[in-house]
Amino acid sequence: MFSLDPRNYQIVFLGTFLFLGIATRDWTMKPTLIIVIIAVCLLTQASLDFVESFGRQNHRLAFSWRSALITALGLCLLLRANSYSTVALASSLAIGSKLIFQVNNKHFFNPANFGIIAALTLTQDAWISPGQWGTDWWYLLLFLGTGGMILQRVRRWEISAIFLLVYTELEALQNYWLGWNFDVLQHQLINGSLLLFTLFMLTDPRSIPNAKISRLIWVVAIAFFAFAIENIFYTSTAVFWALFLLSPLTIFLDNWRNATRFNWLDKSLKVFNKYN
Repeated sequence: MFSLDPRNYQIVFLGTFLFLGIATRDWTMKPTLIIVIIAVCLLTQASLDFVESFGRQNHRLAFSWRSALITALGLCLLLRANSYSTVALASSLAIGSKLIFQVNNKHFFNPANFGIIAALTLTQDAWISPGQWGTDWWYLLLFLGTGGMILQRVRRWEISAIFLLVYTELEALQNYWLGWNFDVLQHQLINGSLLLFTLFMLTDPRSIPNAKISRLIWVVAIAFFAFAIENIFYTSTAVFWALFLLSPLTIFLDNWRNATRFNWLDKSLKVFNKYN
């Protein structure tokens, strides 16, 4: 059943992106910082799972290592820092947020997003480098191809598509209003960090609204809010702030439209049954 879990593909793809980034973009992130992020995420997850196991009748320990590793890889790809304490803080708070901020046993903050915002807010040593991937077209095709494969498996492709459509239209209208040429818009949109955010962070099926109509409202709101933050505060991290600030909206949308909660195992079983 290992190969049927969509998270396994996500781990492979994110790990590949991390390797390509270091190998082809000459990132300055130290390998030891990457090791610290992964180790802290896994240890924090294991500790929380151990504590939660005492609340179960059979005391069975279920180590959610896949989710922790995905969060760790997301932090490695997007967060930049110079000190071990900063990345350790981001990693522990990212995993801890799943237990602390939840309603009806569902967390509403994306863990990696929460860790990034926590590091940006609580330290002076963290940043996001939107241009770290450059503007090469082959990165764009790689992100869209691999991201599309995962989104097709979890049936959440419409979130990325609508966000990119709305966000692109807003940026295009602004460029037209200001008389900027197409190169400016292209530079704004062909951005590895934006694509990683759109394809792998924004679409986390465990923290977004359950009902389809709720997800559509939620993602359109994030696109407008990100555009507003970007143009009011002139920050390159607008999309991350928009997701963080609007994540609690998930609670109200789930109460407004009741729907079945996403389960990774159910999706895996559906794929398994389809081909067997």
